[in-house]
Amino acid sequence: MDGSPLALAQAHETRDKLIAAHSELAEEGAIEIVIIKTTGDKILTQPLADIGGKGLFTKEIDEALINGDIDIAVHSMKDVPTYLPEKMILPCNLKREDVRDAFISLAAVSLSELPAGSVIGTASLRRKSQILYRYPSLSVLDNFRGNVQTRLRKLNEGVVQATLLALAGLNRLNMTENVSSILSVDDMLPAVAQGAIGIACRSDDGKMANYLASLNHEDTRLAVACERAFLETLDGSCRTPIAGYACKDEDGNCTFKGLVASPDGTRVLETSRKGPYTLDDMVRMGNDAGKELLSRAGPGFFNS
Repeated sequence: MDGSPLALAQAHETRDKLIAAHSELAEEGAIEIVIIKTTGDKILTQPLADIGGKGLFTKEIDEALINGDIDIAVHSMKDVPTYLPEKMILPCNLKREDVRDAFISLAAVSLSELPAGSVIGTASLRRKSQILYRYPSLSVLDNFRGNVQTRLRKLNEGVVQATLLALAGLNRLNMTENVSSILSVDDMLPAVAQGAIGIACRSDDGKMANYLASLNHEDTRLAVACERAFLETLDGSCRTPIAGYACKDEDGNCTFKGLVASPDGTRVLETSRKGPYTLDDMVRMGNDAGKELLSRAGPGFFNS
């Protein structure tokens, strides 16, 4: 894991769940948390898309796993590329946190109440495009990077009038007192796999795979698989605003919503799917939704 407070919170959550399920792991020294700095954590001055996009927050950790320096890797699933490295499996998703985005501002309680010309800080093209599509009078400072604490400091210093952060991370850090309001999924479709933690191990490490399988939350794993199938079909990178969310509805079926946008927020294409809550059906739904949006977008859509 990287050294941010949020990554530490996710590692501790994983450790606590492992100990709760396997009492022998409670012994002193049975579990050691190793902090690994990733490229995405080190380079805070450039937009993510310019540094190289995929795998920025996972590559160094995955290398340590494959080399045997660590035995399990704890990742935010939204940072994990759709293709896993060889010799690595991801048998476990923890129960998903809240998928919604939080609106944080000292100037207004919601996006709609911000005065025209207000500046919103976000490094996410997904958030930027959805904000500008609905509120073209606002502006976005898009190289707004750093961990949660850094971003809140910039907000307090008046660098921006508002920012959006994943509620999941604020919940895990017990920092929700800063939240002005919570955006509904209809107002701001989440990133693929937002709020989900994935835990990886080496593909030949049966002992670790068994430990991790006992922590897996199957509903979350299937929802993440559906959303990632959508992303993979679109070949999403950090340069393309893509959002997708799968959940179980009251009938026990899967409802999926997907969206692609032009980076400037002038065009947003949306689609949805409904079907049985099983892996094969949900992967098919994600793929199919991705194909539909690709054909509707046409060539050049993502370059605008």
